Amino acid sequence: MRLIRRMRSDMRTNVIGGLNVLLLLFSIVVCVIGVYSMTVAFMEEYSNVTHHMADESTTFVKGDHIDDYLEGKRMNEYAFSKKLLDTACHKLNVSLIYVIDVDTDDYESFVSVFNCVNNSVDNSKYTEWKIGSVHDVSTDEYKDMYRRLYEKQSRFETVFRLHPDDGSHPHLTTLVPVMDNNEAVCSVLCIQRPLREMTDAFKPYFSFIILNVVISMLLISFLASKFLTNSILSPVEKVSKEASRFAREHTRGEPLGEISRHNEILELSRSIDAMEADMVKYLDDIVTITAERERVASELIIAAEIQNDALPDTFPAFPDRKEFDIYASMDPAREVGGDFYNFFLIDPDHLALVMADVSGKGIPGALFMMESNLVIKGRMEPGDKPSEILAETNDYLSKNNRADMFVTVWLGILEISTGHLYYANAGHEYPAICRKGGEFELMIDKHDFVLGGMEGMKYTDHELYLRKGDKLFLYTDGVPEATDKDNKMFGTDRMLDALNSDPEADPEQILENVRSHVDGFVKDAEQFDDLTMLCIRYNGPDAQ
Repeated sequence: MRLIRRMRSDMRTNVIGGLNVLLLLFSIVVCVIGVYSMTVAFMEEYSNVTHHMADESTTFVKGDHIDDYLEGKRMNEYAFSKKLLDTACHKLNVSLIYVIDVDTDDYESFVSVFNCVNNSVDNSKYTEWKIGSVHDVSTDEYKDMYRRLYEKQSRFETVFRLHPDDGSHPHLTTLVPVMDNNEAVCSVLCIQRPLREMTDAFKPYFSFIILNVVISMLLISFLASKFLTNSILSPVEKVSKEASRFAREHTRGEPLGEISRHNEILELSRSIDAMEADMVKYLDDIVTITAERERVASELIIAAEIQNDALPDTFPAFPDRKEFDIYASMDPAREVGGDFYNFFLIDPDHLALVMADVSGKGIPGALFMMESNLVIKGRMEPGDKPSEILAETNDYLSKNNRADMFVTVWLGILEISTGHLYYANAGHEYPAICRKGGEFELMIDKHDFVLGGMEGMKYTDHELYLRKGDKLFLYTDGVPEATDKDNKMFGTDRMLDALNSDPEADPEQILENVRSHVDGFVKDAEQFDDLTMLCIRYNGPDAQ
């Protein structure tokens, strides 16, 4: 008890102990504020990304035809839109994408139009609603959201369900309106996205903040205690001892001097204030940086998956078809690219060839590339001409082109049994052709307008015949515009030299020769543009 009373009366113990208690409380407050701010930033960013996903998904739904779908009309178009939404549901890693037609009389019920389910994202157990099935609106909250969307009082609505009572996993649901051609809201598109990705990303940053605050608290406590001891407590103890000595001895001791000055105390307060400001700024910087990194990482993962799945990359692509050999490659300048190629059989006797270059790069270019690729392939029907397909694709991209992007496309349709090739060029590079026994040379054709720039454009069909052993080489501008460290371009002449270094090689070796020449030219210079190539050799209908 005597020791406790002595500790309570000891100035050093009281001051240092009180300081440590205040630092502990300050650290707790800083942790709470930091965690709260980071949580708000994460949720806002997660909501914004989901909103963009929902906006992009509305481009797959034609609002003017909702009533037709519910009446059993335009079912081919419905099936195509359903396929696009199903693909988006899986590529975007969301649990649900659904479109509903809400009864605007009382907002008590709605009719299911589209319903896409991806239970693999979060081990959910959702089942698809059938088209035309009627469902009650579950809560007044949803009624109010539907009313605001239909009355255009908001652009989108988001609901977080951290503890859902229906047995599902934590998730958020974003609702966006689907417009018809008169800009009237005709239905609502909803995306449900699990919160697992956000919580998984949040945990390490939460631990990082706690660890840094604890370390900072310990460091500040040590330094502040030492500073107080040297600047205040020790001088006060000296004064006390000297006073006791004087009272006891009644003799003058050595002068104490300026053992403590008010400016030192003032400087201490200023240092603490500066330290607090630095700490708050440091935490704010962490929240901003981590939120931005999470957004970029999420977009890159989604864009890379979409792009990888959109391009055929298994060779030989058609092992049972000996009439032709084909090989293609794409090397993006960034994590994802804006170029794309495609080839697929329209029917057993017609092969489609696509080479394209989107105006943008990175994530926007990859998303526009995905849409362009899907639209071109979706509009490909037996008997269609390349010019017709490009015209329809251009009208679609121009109508929905909010980002003002465009794409150059070379599109060809090869009749395999005859070697007859129809093609059209929407502002793309000239292809190179090599007749059997000859060398590659540019195939000069007419350039028409790019896709996505303006509705109502017309495109011209060209034709040529491929004979047995002929080769066709398609590419994007990343090949001739590859640049070395002196800003010199590779150019079409060097490209032709690379092609003609071994014109008798198979398509895969042709592409390797070109890439080897490009790498030898640019050397250590940074790749500024996507580099995409495709080569096909026609072997003839009697090839075995």
